[in-house]
Amino acid sequence: MNDVPANLPRTAGDLRAAGHLPRSIKQELHDNLLAKLRAGEDPWPGIVGFSRTVLPQLERALLAGHDVVLLGERGQGKTRLLRTLAGLLDEWTPVIEGAELAEHPLDPITPASRRRAAELGDALPVTWRHRDERYTEKLATPDTSVGDLIGDVDPVKVAEGRSLGDPETIHFGLVPRAHRGIVAINELPDLAERIQVALLNVMEERDIQVRGYTLRLPLDVLLVSTANPEDYTNRGRIITPLKDRFGAEIRTHYPLDVESEIAVVRQEAHLVAEVGEPLLEVLARFVRNLRESPAIDQRSGVSARFAVAAAETVGAAALRRSALTGEEPAVARPVDLDAVPAVLRGKLEFEPGEEGRETEHLVHLLRRAVAETARARFAGLDLVPLADAVENGHLVATGERVPGKDVLAALPELPVLHDVAARAGVGPDEPAGRIAAAVELALESLFLSRKLAKDSDDTTTVYGR
Repeated sequence: MNDVPANLPRTAGDLRAAGHLPRSIKQELHDNLLAKLRAGEDPWPGIVGFSRTVLPQLERALLAGHDVVLLGERGQGKTRLLRTLAGLLDEWTPVIEGAELAEHPLDPITPASRRRAAELGDALPVTWRHRDERYTEKLATPDTSVGDLIGDVDPVKVAEGRSLGDPETIHFGLVPRAHRGIVAINELPDLAERIQVALLNVMEERDIQVRGYTLRLPLDVLLVSTANPEDYTNRGRIITPLKDRFGAEIRTHYPLDVESEIAVVRQEAHLVAEVGEPLLEVLARFVRNLRESPAIDQRSGVSARFAVAAAETVGAAALRRSALTGEEPAVARPVDLDAVPAVLRGKLEFEPGEEGRETEHLVHLLRRAVAETARARFAGLDLVPLADAVENGHLVATGERVPGKDVLAALPELPVLHDVAARAGVGPDEPAGRIAAAVELALESLFLSRKLAKDSDDTTTVYGR
């Protein structure tokens, strides 16, 4: 919980004396975004791969004061991007203490708050809300009601003697309660069309209608939402009048290059063991291969969360081996990639007709990613001495119960091993597990280029003749 600074005004009179003037939410975002851009600050911390595409469009939309819908496949970071909008709000904003909505002390909008402001004048008590409390998020589901979003008549208040036409009989929904803040609706097309209709007045006239009468509330909200292109034709759609009221529709995308894919995994994955850059590159290339594969339903997409889960799975495999062998630190090696297809197969949607071949496709694309990574890492490096050593009887065994030192002990001292480690970013004095990870990548690349043989069972893989 954020503690309110003690030096902030506590009454409407103090607020007025301090020269505070109400600003709309869109003006606030406009001003603060411009200030960050002029100061050279990053307005979007933690957002990777959108700097030249999505972010400039979003910045233009905010500067124009537009409500925004982000349109893109699953796992493209749409929700994460919307959540960073809260960072563009003022850290603290004044509200009327005890009011049902977050009304500005100098600009009340509900009948009750206007009455209090008239009675108390400059003595109207003021409290302060942190910017984190001004971002409201709702996952759209088919069972969402108008009452959830907009509000409904409160039978308890009616029972107290008020008439149905009295605005004070309303129990406000999520959107009015977000007054002077940001409302984010995830998966907007999943809202029933009759519920979407209830948002029309909120977005255009900025008032709300409940149970047949209109309550004129000059709501001040920025409405942002996400949608998947498939939703327009499958589960639902955004109705045309509502689409028309969004000032900007911005297409998101998956990372455009391997480096951005790796950066996303590094940022998002909670790794329980060390997973080096070469293996992260393999996983990034693997995901990109999946997105190009005709066997995968590309309309569903291959989420960035797949690469994150794959990295976490590889790290978990390394930690398990560390526990079984006692080797420290726990370092992932290429043999740990074998755990990925079986564990994560269910996260993908395959095209009809591919039943029974799912694992085959994944193994093939994963091997291709290993080969591509090895080519990029070891380009120009002569691995023939390593292949010759293995063919001359220095068989190398690896697996879930084989520590890195045993992998290295199976090979003679070869200068090329130091070159292989250096290309993988590993120094000569680093732990055996890290060097073994680089050597395994080189051995696997020799196998994939048909310069070595490989024999595998459930627990052990042997590179040999």
